[in-house]
Amino acid sequence: MQPVPPTQPAPPPQASHAQPVHTLQYRFDGPQDAPVLVIGPSLGTTWHMWDRQIPELSQHWRIFRFDLPGHGGAPAHPATAVGELSDRLLATLDGLGVQRFGYAGCSIGGAIGADLALRHPHRVASLALVAASPRFGSADEFRQRGVVVRTNGLDPMARSAPERWFTPGFAAAQAAIVEWAVQMVRTTDPGCYIAACEALAAFDIRTELSRIGVPTLVLVGAEDRVTGPAEARTLVAGIPDARLALVPGASHLAPVEQPAAVTDLLVTHFSTSWQDTLAAIPAPSTGPALSAPVLPIAEIAPAADQPEAVTSGRADPYEPGMRVRREVLGNAHVDRVMAASDEFTGEFQELVTRYAWGETWTREALDRRTRSCITLTALVTSGHLESLAAHIRAALRNGLTPAEIKEVLLQTAVYCGIPAAGAAFTIAQTVIQEETRPHP
Repeated sequence: MQPVPPTQPAPPPQASHAQPVHTLQYRFDGPQDAPVLVIGPSLGTTWHMWDRQIPELSQHWRIFRFDLPGHGGAPAHPATAVGELSDRLLATLDGLGVQRFGYAGCSIGGAIGADLALRHPHRVASLALVAASPRFGSADEFRQRGVVVRTNGLDPMARSAPERWFTPGFAAAQAAIVEWAVQMVRTTDPGCYIAACEALAAFDIRTELSRIGVPTLVLVGAEDRVTGPAEARTLVAGIPDARLALVPGASHLAPVEQPAAVTDLLVTHFSTSWQDTLAAIPAPSTGPALSAPVLPIAEIAPAADQPEAVTSGRADPYEPGMRVRREVLGNAHVDRVMAASDEFTGEFQELVTRYAWGETWTREALDRRTRSCITLTALVTSGHLESLAAHIRAALRNGLTPAEIKEVLLQTAVYCGIPAAGAAFTIAQTVIQEETRPHP
């Protein structure tokens, strides 16, 4: 196979142009009458991360590649949930008359594939999850990344990309490819990058893996430190028809670092595990299926089903309150508070979760940015500075910039007093420096 160098991509033979908000930028490669194989990129990359797979894959399938919003010059229409990205992808495919397809995706692209297999199983004939995970790190990590990008732009993410994506030896030997990767990140729309971080922060399908019913290849670089072999084995253990492929000498962007090995694995998987499930899964008849025979795959015990909560009457605001409390203040903060509660303080924490967070912060008339402004002002006015640091962090997570927080505190200085605002500035300065400092 003669790979296409990522630094010199061939012009797209067919690509989308001014697409609506609810669709994605795309291109096709390969014969028009072949089964469609959809390939999804990782966060901060473009469809060109798959350039080296295209010459071989397009001999067997009609390859459909897409860009995430704001990536690769795509229109900057942010999507804050993986399901929203999946819906946009399906809307794009629907507009092209593609009803049945195989799917391979890297990192967030893998999350999109898993979401499609869970919510639209009749559309997916076979699945490959590359450098993927049922849960990508912690929600705090990705919301923190959003704070850093909102404050500093994408340069910190671009500079750290080679360390996250490639093994040290590859990065040292392939300067041109490393620079190409850095430029992909730098040219991404910051708002869309932040929205994708929010999507990954909320993504968690650990309890749903047993419902993925299509043949699945789980492919991971042996040296991937972002979503490594441990996460891959969790996917294989939970998905009934899954196989693990460990690629030596590769990190997170295995398709770029070890293109021949990844291509061979994808060709083998999709050639032998293209499943016709339309007869087995009830679904609207929306068009002819593209299918090929499937070979038996070793069965792995499914994950145990999780019991569903039973509720009656008015919905208890505790669960939505705890969800919002964690999203705003961060899991680490909430975990510390809940771990410190005991028989004496536990009921107070329940009250706070139900009524401050479940009844008030969940209301839709004000967005979270506005609620953060109000909360900061109220804390400074009342002198409750012991809670200010946590809510400065929350304000950054909710989308306020350091400059906007400064304006809020200047306003409180005028109306609530210089001493109180001065103390608040000291606390805020420390928190902002900690939260917006790029991590290596």
